[in-house]
Amino acid sequence: MTMIHHKILGLVTILYLAIFFLHILYFAVKKEGLVRLIWVFLYITLALHTGGIIARWIDSYRIGIGHAPLSNFYESLIFFSWSISFMLVLMKKRLSYPLITMFANLISLILIGYASISSGVEKNIQPLIPALQSNWLHIHVITCFISYAAFVVSFICGLLYFFNLTGARSPSRSTLEEINYRSVMVGFPMLTAGILTGSVWAHYAWGSYWSWDPKETWSLITWIIYALFLHARFVRGWKGKRIAIISIIGFFSVIFTYFGVNFILSGLHSYAT
Repeated sequence: MTMIHHKILGLVTILYLAIFFLHILYFAVKKEGLVRLIWVFLYITLALHTGGIIARWIDSYRIGIGHAPLSNFYESLIFFSWSISFMLVLMKKRLSYPLITMFANLISLILIGYASISSGVEKNIQPLIPALQSNWLHIHVITCFISYAAFVVSFICGLLYFFNLTGARSPSRSTLEEINYRSVMVGFPMLTAGILTGSVWAHYAWGSYWSWDPKETWSLITWIIYALFLHARFVRGWKGKRIAIISIIGFFSVIFTYFGVNFILSGLHSYAT
């Protein structure tokens, strides 16, 4: 029997697709009213997305294996997508540019769309394996994915920096650079918290704070890249293309940390996020 959370998340996927087409329509007709409509849809979608996650959590208790829906690849895709929308709303005053919201929404759509068409037991609620039976799970996963979402915004700004786009409320290069910096300032401490809580969790689950597992190693590489980003800006005074390039490289490291460990490398984290 299809549980309620599957229906809600299916509707959320459709709404993300609708938001993407609203962006396309905006760029076609340049009507400012569409921007307001996009944000209305974003708020509604985020609320329903939150409801879908909560419903899955409740459903897990109804079948007697209650736990937060953060424990496998399917659930992490759903939460990653949610985190990006949350970041857009959190940074709304700075992210009032349809180009940025369109690409961020597209990434959310790809993540939740991939989750919705994926098959396998991960779509069904499963009992937690012993290593995941810890309250550190919630803190670690939430901080990591909030950081990933902030780095999505950084990546988009870094990418747009290299395109000379005019009209359609396109942000200037200086604005892109400022948003890039602000998003990294959100993402870096969250990633730091994610790595630290992950170390404590690893000690609890496996008896060691650090084991150079592929996920741990690539998380550290990602942390170093964004630490270099902040060092280059604060100490070296780097701006422009060099900062944009670092943000792009950093995001590719994020993607490999997330997907690469699951599909290419094997390790203690291969089953999870």
